[in-house]
Amino acid sequence: MNVQVENLENNMARLTVEVEATELDKALNAVYNRQKNRISIPGFRKGKVPRAMVEKMYGKDVFYEDAGDLLVRQQYPKAYDEVDLEIVSSPEVEVVQIEQGKPFIFTAEVALKPEVTLGKYNGITVTKIDTTVSDEELENAIKSELSKDGRIVTVDRAAEMGDTVTIDFDGSIDGVPFEGGKSEGYKLELGSHSFIDNFEDQLVGKKDGDEVDVNVTFPEDYHEASLAGKPALFKVKVHEVTTRELPELDDELAEDKGFDSVDAFKEDIKNHLQETKESQAKRTKEDEALAKIVKDSKMDIPDAMVETQVRSMINDYAGSMMQSGLSFDQYLQFTGMTLEQFEDHLRPDALERIKTSLCLEQIAKEEGLEATDEDVDAKIKEMAETYGMDAKELAANVPESEKKGMKSEIAMEKAIEFVMSNVKERAKAKKKADKEAASEE
Repeated sequence: MNVQVENLENNMARLTVEVEATELDKALNAVYNRQKNRISIPGFRKGKVPRAMVEKMYGKDVFYEDAGDLLVRQQYPKAYDEVDLEIVSSPEVEVVQIEQGKPFIFTAEVALKPEVTLGKYNGITVTKIDTTVSDEELENAIKSELSKDGRIVTVDRAAEMGDTVTIDFDGSIDGVPFEGGKSEGYKLELGSHSFIDNFEDQLVGKKDGDEVDVNVTFPEDYHEASLAGKPALFKVKVHEVTTRELPELDDELAEDKGFDSVDAFKEDIKNHLQETKESQAKRTKEDEALAKIVKDSKMDIPDAMVETQVRSMINDYAGSMMQSGLSFDQYLQFTGMTLEQFEDHLRPDALERIKTSLCLEQIAKEEGLEATDEDVDAKIKEMAETYGMDAKELAANVPESEKKGMKSEIAMEKAIEFVMSNVKERAKAKKKADKEAASEE
């Protein structure tokens, strides 16, 4: 095999791969043997038609397409290993020559990892976040925990936030119904923000039997382009209002939940809430710092790299959907999006993920932050504990390519730790109304 590399614009490269003619003949034979049991020619039993006869009857190129696909799958990984390039996309393949007795030639256009010129990354300023648990937050968290033991009851009163209403609705824009805008017997929790705009707010105060016109405006970035930014009218009829009746919080209930007293139960909820707020604050500050680093850095991202990331994200979505018993096609139907619209929706996030990863890799490189074998062993041990496996057994089954990827991830984690250990926190500027209220006090 011979591989030639041609550098193209925008961090792209074209590999021209020439494979010996003998390899093409092997591929043609492999395809013929795979298909011969399905070939029927008068005078021959199925599976016994000679390859030369098939080529004479249907043309000498009858097996070319499948043989070419087979050779590309076999030879591209070898070409990838042979060239000293950091390839970051799936190849765009074109067969240049396929003819018996001649070398098989194909090209593969690929994206190369772009160079990154970092801006400021040491001493980034981030917004200080108050992680104090307020009395209101604690009260809501306690109610949420108690609701697990509550029972659903129908109430003969006007709906309030937190209640669930059973409704029929029929939506239209300028009097014309639109797809997905009609349903009967739909159970909607008020305050869940399941519906757009202030739809749920307009049902507060309504009772069983009430009919109401709900006016909303679809967001400008709504996934269905035909509805984005448009005002809509929903004819809504309320059929039932239910609420979750909470049990009385006393020592007996606390003991049932494994606590000595009500105070111990509340303290545990507060501690968990505190941990959650601190974890969320940590992620928020990391996101803010990384966004500033990315904005201040320069890199030329090839489109092919973005498309590869989009496909990877779609595969992740599809896998997640399958675990919940939903196919990806069904997910698209439920969201009202085509595959192309979903790809468009993911593309900006894919670009930001790429930029963030590249910046972190460059920070790790410039600061000499590397993952050691001990770091990898610790990560594998953590994975083993998560999946209830033996760490040594898991380590023995992790391929070197996977360990290489783990080292890259660990190095990026160290880069994040470096950045966050050097950030400067600044309190969020108060709004004018808040400043005036504070001065009056």
